[in-house]
Amino acid sequence: MRSVILLLLPAVLNLTAQTSSATERLGEFEIRSLQFTAGEYNNETFRYLVLPPSKTEAGKQYPLVLFLHGAGERGNDPQKLLPHFPTQMAKPEWRDRFPCFLVVPQCRDGRMWMHAPWSDQESSPLPAEPTEQLQMAKAVLDKSLEELPIDCDRVYLTGLSMGGFGAWELAMRYPELFAALAPVCGGGDEAQAARLKNIPIRTGHGTADTVVWPIRTQRMVDAVRKAGGSVQYTEYEGVGHNSWTPFYSEQDGVVAWMFQQKRSNRD
Repeated sequence: MRSVILLLLPAVLNLTAQTSSATERLGEFEIRSLQFTAGEYNNETFRYLVLPPSKTEAGKQYPLVLFLHGAGERGNDPQKLLPHFPTQMAKPEWRDRFPCFLVVPQCRDGRMWMHAPWSDQESSPLPAEPTEQLQMAKAVLDKSLEELPIDCDRVYLTGLSMGGFGAWELAMRYPELFAALAPVCGGGDEAQAARLKNIPIRTGHGTADTVVWPIRTQRMVDAVRKAGGSVQYTEYEGVGHNSWTPFYSEQDGVVAWMFQQKRSNRD
């Protein structure tokens, strides 16, 4: 009997190891985690979503899209990250046409990707250091670039509302990383716009937005163009704060444009 037990033991241990390493899922999304230390956080677990391509080929590299969500999706529950752009990209027709790794970090409740309130009509100077939440998002990006088969010439950054602010700022801080930038209904420090002059940018804002004022995007567009950068800007007449809906939803629009961009083309 003792020999039978010993023979069975390795199989049991192997099953345990497979179970503990299994990736937690939320529909088509993988729920991954990052141990993060900065400021008030000491080895804090932050969970984030990854939507992989529907099919992957061994040895092939894929684009990565980093998406920064808005204020309504904050918290410590990956389920809250699904609305808007992630849900769209998980639809079979979008997933098949744009195979990529979509990475979605989550900002904690009561925190922001940026330092200044989104309701301000005037910009604030870019602080020396990003918020801890934006530092965490950058750490999630770094971890994803290390772990996933990513084409580093095709890393794209987008975000809406509060995430639009975060996208503008993250691109300013790390312009060398991104092949394209696509923030919607956000804003940033126009004085730092020259940092973005070598990144292709596409952005938009609803003219009837009273949550984030359209002037915030308009000033960023003017500042980047003045610095010699290239920006495609769309104003959605009569649209309020949900300008991300028309911004993302056209199949031959912003998403298709992003996937045409390569960092090596500008280098």
